[in-house]
Amino acid sequence: MPKKDITQMYFNDIYPLYVKKVERKGHTQAEVDQIITWLTGYNQDSLRVILQNKIIFEDFFNQAPNFNEQAKLITGTICGVKVENITDPLVQKIRYLDKLIDELAHNKQMAKILRH
Repeated sequence: MPKKDITQMYFNDIYPLYVKKVERKGHTQAEVDQIITWLTGYNQDSLRVILQNKIIFEDFFNQAPNFNEQAKLITGTICGVKVENITDPLVQKIRYLDKLIDELAHNKQMAKILRH
């Protein structure tokens, strides 16, 4: 079976994995939502609607109301690749989100995760 392109994966299939990952480390779904809303500009209501529908990552990020300019400050390695070196803008946005969730799971302070 061929590997599915990450941009075509459904956001609402991956979201529970983000929550599960951080909950194992004592964090909450609310913190995951805070990261997502900070990065994308979605609010809690729009995020709830997205999670009730089948929306692929490509559409999730392309329709994001206000992708945070501070995202360019996100650096480091995720899945063996430095996020700042990813050339595909969409894949980079997805990996930014992965990196932020990873930072939460590693108990980084929320203010630092949100680049304050």
